[in-house]
Amino acid sequence: MPSYRWQGRNREGRLLRGEMEAADPAAVAAELRRQRIRPLPSSIREKGKGLRREIAIPGLAPRVGADDIVMLARNFAVMIEAGVPVVECLEVLADQTENSVVRKALQALRLDVSNGMTLTAAMARHPRLFDAMFVRMVAAGEHGGVLAEVLARLALFIERSARLKRKVRTAMVYPAAIVAVATAVVAVLLLYVIPVFAEIYQGMGRALPPLTELTIALSRGAYDYAPFLLAGLAAVPLALRMACRTEHGLRAVHRWLLRLPLLGDLLRKAAIARFSHNTGLLLRSGVTLLDGLAVTAGTTGNKVLEHAVLEARDGLEKGRTFAELLSASGLFPAMVCHMVAVGENVGALDTMLNRVASFYEEEVDRAVTRLTTLMEPALMIVLGVVLGGIVISMYLPIFQMGGMVQ
Repeated sequence: MPSYRWQGRNREGRLLRGEMEAADPAAVAAELRRQRIRPLPSSIREKGKGLRREIAIPGLAPRVGADDIVMLARNFAVMIEAGVPVVECLEVLADQTENSVVRKALQALRLDVSNGMTLTAAMARHPRLFDAMFVRMVAAGEHGGVLAEVLARLALFIERSARLKRKVRTAMVYPAAIVAVATAVVAVLLLYVIPVFAEIYQGMGRALPPLTELTIALSRGAYDYAPFLLAGLAAVPLALRMACRTEHGLRAVHRWLLRLPLLGDLLRKAAIARFSHNTGLLLRSGVTLLDGLAVTAGTTGNKVLEHAVLEARDGLEKGRTFAELLSASGLFPAMVCHMVAVGENVGALDTMLNRVASFYEEEVDRAVTRLTTLMEPALMIVLGVVLGGIVISMYLPIFQMGGMVQ
């Protein structure tokens, strides 16, 4: 069925725009009149035809970021709380957004909801914008009549989650950039600078210091096997990418990341913070623990922890306690298990999980600061040893010749 762009005016005279799937322009006009919108016949055009068609350039389509979803959820919550009907909310949100991808999704949502579909079912058709957790919480909000409150919580959660991701990425960008620059400098020295010194020292007729011989041998090896070294460097990320396409390979990579010093601790704390906050949010919105774990397991960002959460969910169905199952996995600290046990005993699991999330978000802040503080001197020492060793090895023969002259 073709899609049509339309323009029309409501009873207040406000100009409205949108898209609609219909058999022909007459069907579009009839549907608009049913919605009490006076269509402008000359503005009903089939999408993709004529001078008004959209030109989609691959790779240049606007991206949907966390800020777009946060603004959408927050404005949606405000209008719902003010008593504005859902269809009208979606119409206003579509007019306000500047992101064409979000606007098209909102227009499709408006059409689906106006045709009798629930908001939850309509959102489930757009997984690029609304993930499983978003849809599940909206379903709980619709069922419990607290949609505005749920949307406001979602906006806050997405904002906090994006902030947490930025902190972890920031901690990893600096050392990665330093290592990349150092690797490039060492490569230039080995491939272009040291060969010049090697040619000069060949005519000396004297034995070179062992350190100089080692450096020249490394330079020759790097020059002779440069294509193979480059192929090996390119093969490592390619192999990791291929491994991450399988469940077993991705779990192995994530298990290895958790075992890394400093960085592994940071990733574990960030995953626990996300899991705790997500689960607490779902429980507070009226979702059962079993249903909530099925959703939040995939939001940890680590396949090892995800597998542990799903195993805990299976154990809950057999009558075991949540705290006992988390403790048995060996992946969650004793403090987390203890607070979960207290929450289960007093019937305030959502509150305890939110406290765990807040604690570990602060721990992530401290871990990022500690990581960057320790990485800077460590990288400087390593770079000083490597680059200084190369420079000293090249000047040792000159120092020896100077000593002989004296």
